[in-house]
Amino acid sequence: MRYDLNLLPIFVALMEERSVTRAASRLGVTQAALSNALARLRTLLQDPLFIRERYGMRPTPKAELLAPALAQALAAVDTVVLGQRAFDPSKADQVFTIAPNSYVELVLVPALVARLSTVAPGIRLRTLPFGTDLTETGVTSGTTALVLGRIEDAPDNLVVQHIADDGLACVVRADHPMVGQRISKAQFERLKHVNVLPPGRLRSGLFQAMDRQGVKREVVASVTHFSAIPEIIATTDYCATLPQLICQRLTRDVRLKVLPAPVDLGRFPLHMAWHVRYRQDPAHVWLRALVADVASALGS
Repeated sequence: MRYDLNLLPIFVALMEERSVTRAASRLGVTQAALSNALARLRTLLQDPLFIRERYGMRPTPKAELLAPALAQALAAVDTVVLGQRAFDPSKADQVFTIAPNSYVELVLVPALVARLSTVAPGIRLRTLPFGTDLTETGVTSGTTALVLGRIEDAPDNLVVQHIADDGLACVVRADHPMVGQRISKAQFERLKHVNVLPPGRLRSGLFQAMDRQGVKREVVASVTHFSAIPEIIATTDYCATLPQLICQRLTRDVRLKVLPAPVDLGRFPLHMAWHVRYRQDPAHVWLRALVADVASALGS
């Protein structure tokens, strides 16, 4: 029996997008063309495959059963085809879309852009936000090259690589009336605190570390991005507990001083994840190596 390999990416896109409109946009085809391909898939596999619902499409049990094998087959084809391409970063002219969380966007992306400007000036970088939902970044469908942050419980179609670790430190204003060059647990608990609402995994990790050490704090202000911290801390007697790589940047601000945390709050990992179909793509392999190299130099 002969099969049309062009139907493989259509099935995988429909499984991941659950929408004819989004799948067509992702594949660069019209909705009519995709609907026609879906009809051929239904005939070939003798199953409706996807049932229309109010907010999208629900895969049938047979589609759910076939999905892992067909996605693996598509990844194998991509590996063979893409692996044959040569990649010269100095001559490359393309766009990479990555999804860093707010922490990574501050500590890693500037260094990555600087490195790209010298070794691959024709490559453009586009960023999308990564909060807690991997699906929203586009990495699970392959439309986004990389997601960067703390990644746990990743789906089977993602490859996750550990690229760095970071710890935590405290920041107060330089002339704080209650705090010298160190901060005790008692002082920490007497102070009022500014809390950053970073991506969920990092936030829960900080709370868990404080619980383990029996540390309490009174949070009087919560902000959504690390960039808001310097102005708040410089003009109040408040304290912020932040990743050390961010604190390193704050040492340049003469209005602030960075102190070790009063207790050991542990370390947290930084991950990079990508869709399995890019495992052997030469351009993607090069980008991942560059990101890992930039991440390894962050603390130096």
